[in-house]
Amino acid sequence: MTASTAHPHPHPDFGQAPAYGSGSFGSSDSPDNTDSPDNSGLSGSFDSTAQLLNRITAQLSSQLSHVTLTAVPRGPALVAVAHGSRDPAARRTVRALLDRVRALRPGLPVHLGHIELNEPLLDDTLAGLRGDVVLVPLLLGHGYHVKQDIPQALARAPHLRGLTAAPLGPHPLLAETLHVRLAEAGWRKGLRRAGVVLAAAGSHDPDWPADTARTAELLSQRLGGAPVLPAYASGTGPSVEEAAGALTARGHRVAVASYFTAPGRFAAQTSAGAPWIAAAPLGAHSAMARLVLHRYDQALAAAGRAAPLHLASA
Repeated sequence: MTASTAHPHPHPDFGQAPAYGSGSFGSSDSPDNTDSPDNSGLSGSFDSTAQLLNRITAQLSSQLSHVTLTAVPRGPALVAVAHGSRDPAARRTVRALLDRVRALRPGLPVHLGHIELNEPLLDDTLAGLRGDVVLVPLLLGHGYHVKQDIPQALARAPHLRGLTAAPLGPHPLLAETLHVRLAEAGWRKGLRRAGVVLAAAGSHDPDWPADTARTAELLSQRLGGAPVLPAYASGTGPSVEEAAGALTARGHRVAVASYFTAPGRFAAQTSAGAPWIAAAPLGAHSAMARLVLHRYDQALAAAGRAAPLHLASA
């Protein structure tokens, strides 16, 4: 799957930004300059500095009244697509993450839609938008939701011109965040005979294990070569208990890295099986916010549209 996939019937004008507007100041040769308190400028004598300042202020107010402000194009709206969870902390976490995204890219319209379980649902979010949109999955690999659910939701919104970005993972910024969460839980540089189970959601999609394994490799590099074994809360593949058992048999203390965007049932379930320390989910870390914007920019670049200014570094 490419970094971004276009809407099944993208509008031919998707992403063409309107021309920037400009303001103009009124000039002294304007046929109507009667609103100026003194058309002769600032010449003449003044009894005090206060009189001079008052005259300058009046002149500036007159000139500014002729300024026309036009909107600066902000780029297509970013629609973050979360899975949804019955855990109320999940929605709070996702909203905090999007607040960080907005802080990094002021003026960019950022919206949230859930695949299931939480409002607003993705279909409802898309129904309320107009124009150009980029859907950014807050998901960590290529699975059914990314390949089927999200493109189908966009197809059900023919009033929009849209793109679907790649999922967040795999990417080095995820390994950075996982490392931070492990350090918060007690992981220290130079630990000997320590290993990590990368606990992820499961999927029957054949691309999912490869994406998770790549993140495990990136995390191992961040940890100075410590072994990192993927494990899954559902579907095929080793469970957290099985992966932890394999590391224990090799003489390692075992930490669990929670490879979930936000808290939820699977995150709690896999952390409960940690033999040593368990890290918090990825959450609203600044690296996650940069990654969301990176995927948004990638989608626009793949569609031939220049990304907005003030890009977040990836």
